[in-house]
Amino acid sequence: MNKKLQFVIAAALLTIGGVANAGCGKGAAVGAVAGHVAGKHAVAGAAVGCAIGHHSAKKKAAAANAAAAPAPANGAAAPTK
Repeated sequence: MNKKLQFVIAAALLTIGGVANAGCGKGAAVGAVAGHVAGKHAVAGAAVGCAIGHHSAKKKAAAANAAAAPAPANGAAAPTK
């Protein structure tokens, strides 16, 4: 794959946004670079990086939501899962 096409793909992945793709663009870009360096596996690296980036973004959002949750008014401990 030529350098210009790789750059265009990386730029397109970085512009992907929204809730459904949270973290995917950044993870895909990093994964594509790592896959390319590891032996011309940029597409596979981008796919795995997207999945990992999305998972990390979901965990970060869940932690932020848990920290922002109000404490129970009666002084009881919050239920845990």
